Amino acid sequence: MLKNILSALITFFVLLAFLFVGMFIGGDDFAFFQKSGEEVEKEKEVYEPFLEHEKRVIEVVEENIPAVVNVVVSKHVEYLEFPRGGLFFFEGEPETREREETEEGTGFIISEDGLILTNKHVVKDENADYTVFLSGGEKFEAEVLARDPMQDIAVLKIEGDEFPTVRIGDSDTVRLGQTAIAIGNALGEFQNTVSTGVISGTGRRIVARGGYTVEVLDDVLQTDAAINFGNSGGPLLNIKGEVIGINTATMMYAEGIGFAIPINRAERAIKGAMENGRIVYPFLGVHYLIVNEEIQKKENLPVDYGAMVSSGVEGEGAVVPDSAAERAGIKEGDIILELEGEKITVENSLARIITRYNPQDEVELKILRGEREMNVKATLGEIE
Repeated sequence: MLKNILSALITFFVLLAFLFVGMFIGGDDFAFFQKSGEEVEKEKEVYEPFLEHEKRVIEVVEENIPAVVNVVVSKHVEYLEFPRGGLFFFEGEPETREREETEEGTGFIISEDGLILTNKHVVKDENADYTVFLSGGEKFEAEVLARDPMQDIAVLKIEGDEFPTVRIGDSDTVRLGQTAIAIGNALGEFQNTVSTGVISGTGRRIVARGGYTVEVLDDVLQTDAAINFGNSGGPLLNIKGEVIGINTATMMYAEGIGFAIPINRAERAIKGAMENGRIVYPFLGVHYLIVNEEIQKKENLPVDYGAMVSSGVEGEGAVVPDSAAERAGIKEGDIILELEGEKITVENSLARIITRYNPQDEVELKILRGEREMNVKATLGEIE
């Protein structure tokens, strides 16, 4: 019995020793502890793209951080300060004091001479002062060159040359599931915060609320890359290191839902700011309701697409007086079916189509009035 127990113990310690030797020495003689070549190759096929992806994300961040800036908004405001025992005990007169209030956002440099793109809501206060800090700590006073009247985009200018810049991509080629990298000044406190994710939606329409303002954002990109307060105005990049969007909003009470304005939508803003310091859009001059199947049934319409000219939500007239639409003879109740042969739908709205043109362009509109179709020409006006 004792002999059997001793034999078992010896066998156990021999096996244990063999395990330790195999772990620390390795080599072909210990193939028992090694994975087969096929297993190793399979593991590499799964893991190598991840390593390359991680490496590329780091490269993109390092390439672009020098061009991402912190936008500081400062404003002196007056307030009343009551002396001790004052206000309730009426001891002494209140004195007018002044304090500085600050907010922060993000922007990115698009030209070597200091043009910066950011959100309009970051620089909305015309009476505030704006200061830009580069990633290296350099400080510059900034001028707001232009605020976009239609989109949440603004262009700033700082004096200097040979600034680091981002590379602009093509947001029309964005695909669901592709990598998205956001850089920004998160919460106005953590500069150069990086978050990654994917493009989780395109062509979204959202209602953004900030303070006392409400703005409808059309055709925006949705991403699950974390976009926090303070990231507004920062770049959304693809894996090639190109800017495909301007981070603009996050969905409150939700996780993993942020939005960015497609960078192609900023082309007009950049060009207008560079050429004449303002951004202009063509203006037709109608309030309308996009027709879909639901509206068709409700209004008993002969078509399920187009823009039905109707009064605005706050009682504005259907057709703006002395506008391109009025001069073209468009009336309330008309359904604009096409503009220059392009069909107007929920996905391709009248406003979206018009932005492809310029003030003073003459366009042809296909109109449905009652049961009669007609074509009219309109020379687009300008909205600033």
